[in-house]
Amino acid sequence: MKILKREPQLWRLRIETEDDLWTLARLARKGMHIGMLGERRDQSTGGEEGGRAKSAERKKMWIQLRIESTEYQTFNENLRVHGTIEEAHFDIGMHHTHIVEIRDDVELTSPHFFSSSDKDLLRQSEKASGQTNVVLAAVETDEVVLFHVTARGLREGATWTMRGGGKRGEIRHSAGIAATFRSKVIDALIDTLGENTPLVVCGPGHARDALLSDLKTAGETRMMKSIATSMAGRAGANEILREGLAGELLSEHAITREISLIENAWERLATNGAVAYGPEALMKAMDEGAIETVLISADLLRAENEGIGKQTWMEWVAGLSDIGAELVQCSTDHDAGQQLLGLGGVVALLRYAM
Repeated sequence: MKILKREPQLWRLRIETEDDLWTLARLARKGMHIGMLGERRDQSTGGEEGGRAKSAERKKMWIQLRIESTEYQTFNENLRVHGTIEEAHFDIGMHHTHIVEIRDDVELTSPHFFSSSDKDLLRQSEKASGQTNVVLAAVETDEVVLFHVTARGLREGATWTMRGGGKRGEIRHSAGIAATFRSKVIDALIDTLGENTPLVVCGPGHARDALLSDLKTAGETRMMKSIATSMAGRAGANEILREGLAGELLSEHAITREISLIENAWERLATNGAVAYGPEALMKAMDEGAIETVLISADLLRAENEGIGKQTWMEWVAGLSDIGAELVQCSTDHDAGQQLLGLGGVVALLRYAM
């Protein structure tokens, strides 16, 4: 995310990645305003021409909406923002939908000062804009699955499967089929990935090293690593993230830290350690100043009809600064995020067991 203008109640932003769309979908909420270039049909230009109906001309203009709702699916290429027009050359008060895409500039306005939670999310998005997305290839003898690691999620990409051979039959024949399969995968990988996109080849067997060797033989000079995992497929990709096996390559990605903290919470839960979840335990931990870090779904944090006690989650987390605690807004677009939802969407790591 590139921040073009930042004021207490107005942000002008340039969308640079799919993760930025994810962020904007959380920031742009009902009651706020969003402005960007859009098109409307000018009904005054319609009419009859030569005995046939003349369609109204579409005009490009700056359109500001009062937001009513948003629609965004993970890793989609656009965000739909629905609302009523408050600023435009015509059609004031009419309904309109902005379709926000990568490289669009938008202006987000809030009736109140932006919250510290929104500022933190924007800051993370700005920081992530300089990060390189990494691709994981989970390799087995007869299957290769591609996963794209972004700041906010793990997206499954292409899958290549070897049909017939590779696990049975005469050894030299099987080896030849496997080599042909790897060659086809490498051709597809080179066509699919950006020229400088780092590639982590992982899996439980030797097939990953064979693929890496063939990649180097094919002349690939991108940053590549072969990492052994105990599992294949998506489970192997999650193991890379959970255990930090890729080292510095993924260390700055928000998803890596989120997964590590959620795993820490699970370990503490298993040993009755310093962790709290559920409204009563969380409120008690807050009152005692025992909270060190709160992990909460970014969606739950902004849900108007959800809360703790008599407060919304946004109001409750505002008290974390008073006790020197940290707030981590988590995506649920990876397996660990889904586990967090299983705990109600929020868990606190404590300074001591209660």
